[in-house]
Amino acid sequence: MEAQALEHERRLGRTQGEEALKHAIAAAELYMQAAGDAKTPEDRKRLRHKCAELIGLGERLKANNPVSDAASRPPVPESTRPLTTAEKTIILKASRLHGNIFPPWQSAPDPGSFSSAGSSGAPYKDPYPFTFSVEQQAIFAGWRRPAELTAGAKDGGAEGGLEQLMTVRAEMDLAQDLATDCSVVASLCAAARHFGPTKDSLLASLIYPFDTKAMRPELSKSGKYVFRMYFNGSWRQVAVDDRLPASKSERSLYVVDRRNPRLIWPALVEKAYLKIRGGYDFPGSNSGTDLHALTGWIPEQIFLQSDDFELDETWGRIKKAYDEGNAILTLGTGNILPEEEKVLGLVREHDYAVISLKKEDDSRLLLIKNPWVDSLVWTGVGSSATLKAHTVGSTSESSSNQFWMAFEDVLQHFDSLYVNWNPALFTYRQDHHFKWEMPDKTEELVFTTNPQFSVLSPSGSSIWVLLSRHWQDGELEILRQRKAEKDRGDAPLATVSKQLGFMALALYATSPPGTRVPLPDTHRRLYQCPYVDSPNTLLRYDPNPGVPQTLVVTQTELPLPAYSFTLSFFSNDPLTINPAPSPLPHNISITGTWTRRTAGGSAAHPSYFTNPQYALTLPHASPLTCVLSTSARDLPVHVAVLFSASSTTSNNNHNNPQRVTAILGRDILCSSTEYHRGCTSASTPLLDAGTYTVLVSTFEPGHTADFTLRLSSSCPLTIKPLPASDAAGRLRTPVPGVFFTPGQSRIRARVGVTRLTRLSALARSTAGSASALRVALERGTGPHRTVLAVSGDGEFADASMGLRTGEVDVEPEGVRAMGGLWVVLEQIGSGGVGMYTSTTSGRNGGADGVQVEVLSDGAVHLGGWEDADEE
Repeated sequence: MEAQALEHERRLGRTQGEEALKHAIAAAELYMQAAGDAKTPEDRKRLRHKCAELIGLGERLKANNPVSDAASRPPVPESTRPLTTAEKTIILKASRLHGNIFPPWQSAPDPGSFSSAGSSGAPYKDPYPFTFSVEQQAIFAGWRRPAELTAGAKDGGAEGGLEQLMTVRAEMDLAQDLATDCSVVASLCAAARHFGPTKDSLLASLIYPFDTKAMRPELSKSGKYVFRMYFNGSWRQVAVDDRLPASKSERSLYVVDRRNPRLIWPALVEKAYLKIRGGYDFPGSNSGTDLHALTGWIPEQIFLQSDDFELDETWGRIKKAYDEGNAILTLGTGNILPEEEKVLGLVREHDYAVISLKKEDDSRLLLIKNPWVDSLVWTGVGSSATLKAHTVGSTSESSSNQFWMAFEDVLQHFDSLYVNWNPALFTYRQDHHFKWEMPDKTEELVFTTNPQFSVLSPSGSSIWVLLSRHWQDGELEILRQRKAEKDRGDAPLATVSKQLGFMALALYATSPPGTRVPLPDTHRRLYQCPYVDSPNTLLRYDPNPGVPQTLVVTQTELPLPAYSFTLSFFSNDPLTINPAPSPLPHNISITGTWTRRTAGGSAAHPSYFTNPQYALTLPHASPLTCVLSTSARDLPVHVAVLFSASSTTSNNNHNNPQRVTAILGRDILCSSTEYHRGCTSASTPLLDAGTYTVLVSTFEPGHTADFTLRLSSSCPLTIKPLPASDAAGRLRTPVPGVFFTPGQSRIRARVGVTRLTRLSALARSTAGSASALRVALERGTGPHRTVLAVSGDGEFADASMGLRTGEVDVEPEGVRAMGGLWVVLEQIGSGGVGMYTSTTSGRNGGADGVQVEVLSDGAVHLGGWEDADEE
């Protein structure tokens, strides 16, 4: 039964009108029957939720696709997913912005609120104090109502009446002057064809009051206008009055239509949008973001200078969508040099509207409009179009500030193409809202705290995922600072962009499917959209049918401590989306620091064991994953899980673990494959119950940084730092002139002390010796000698990771009476080949590279090596 319902859903995504409505009803009925037969509460809840989604979709199909007009535009999908209490709280908190409250949209406002002035007899006055820049404030002449701004316009007149303030008499020619909102005006210009007096006009759901017969905005007698705009995860209500900022000069502080200067509804749209963005001293945006707020259409930023840009594919899909009325196009320039601006006729870091597209002969052309009043127009210098020279770059009085440009020239002179796509291209939409506390600097390079979602599609039909960062007051100050720096030229564009931070989306294939991803992994990454500093980014991909995939929200350098976001999934098949679970349910994190004392470097250095070490205890056998990340992005790091003297629960020492001071190859239970910059990971499919040592290291000694170590397992685990190495702060005295003659296997050097001293011996092969070694501290010689401490429980081993004895206390009198104290080095496997290593200033050279040191808490005196084979 559920399979039948799913098939109707699939057909629903491929049909329209009455046919789509039939499939929606059939699927809803089948899901309701399946819910009644479900055996578990979870299945009943899931199936009832699917039923509710289909009923909601059916209602929208009825409203938007009457039987008598099956060819009408498909309905715009809305998310019918029930919100959790936490999500509802996020949406409500995001209503507060710049001292205003913008409540989520519930329904169209009461027409009575626009019919007359309030009880006091005065028209509505918005209490919000709109701000102005210094330049704007200098010419600001106060707020004026429409009748005050339009000389000669009186109530009741036909051609001269106030109704003309809302009527477009000819094709609009909108222009920006002193308002710093080129992206807004470019957006209005580009969307003008969707604001016309047709049944599909986007104005009908944007501005209230609205005359549905004339299909244009209606004059509000109360002076109040309400706008329905999409931002901060919801359609929201934005109310403004009809007052506009008057000017003391001929310059304008709001958008004007040069063919009908009395038309004010574009200026009211602009005012409402600037209210949610902070004021008339608008610090800047991009037209894709602005159009998303004004229309709800899906924004996509296409980077024209990217190596991945596909010219033919991009032209094909935007031309088709534009011709069908499903795309609004705008363009943005980059940081053009001042001397190039005049030559090219283009303004740097400026947004332009695309008015039309066409293909003529072999040229693909865009009609582009600069929204500024009396601004530069492209000169056509270096044009690659095959049209007549006067056609490309030309303009006229009837199309002011407009010019044709070949698509190839657009790629050369513009940085970004912004496309806002009609959401009605999709049948289904699912919104998820979440808050993200920004991770500690040490975890910025990994995904341990990133929001992640498991996405399952029944087909390979394309999925679009839009990530929207909610605006908040703290970002406005950053934007204003950014604009001030750009205006002063204090910082290059790249530096300024970093002030706002960047975000992106990435899709991964995981094992098990749909589980969390611990850190970036290019081998498992399927798709990645570019990092952007705008509040929206879009990922388009084709899913693997029937297999959950993991979507990761990523960021870098977002400056505020916390953000809220909305993820909107658009598809033509129903999707199953949930927070991605961790592949191992038990997780624990610990932070630490490599200091000058503890940054011991890799195992190639004698100081390796001074690196931070941790005791990890597993009560049961379990898989284990370790993720190590640091605040130093370029620092190579490594993590290893080691067997130690307390690595089994049967050992009485597991409750009092000790630092590892030497290891054999078999002691490394798992480790990261190599030193990786900034972050790395290690895992093992099964680790027995017990206590182990986790050692984290940098490649070179002395490189300091903070780090975070995160461990995951299938059972509860504990981790605690082991005390600083007992070798830290000890005197390191090298034994000079390590020398084996051919066939020699055992040599010794005398150790002298002048007071009670605690010491140990360390041997390390630094150049890949073929010999297995053992180092010991012995008292006396001959048959009566006593072994005080020996490395590796007396076993010979590879010394590349270091071999160290335990520590012993010795007194001068005791060692003299018992035949002296000796450091003894033994080898096997030399094949009778002599080995000589000289030691200078603590660094060894020589054929096999063996280094021997005595670590002590007091001064020691070392003699030369002598033969000890006779023993």
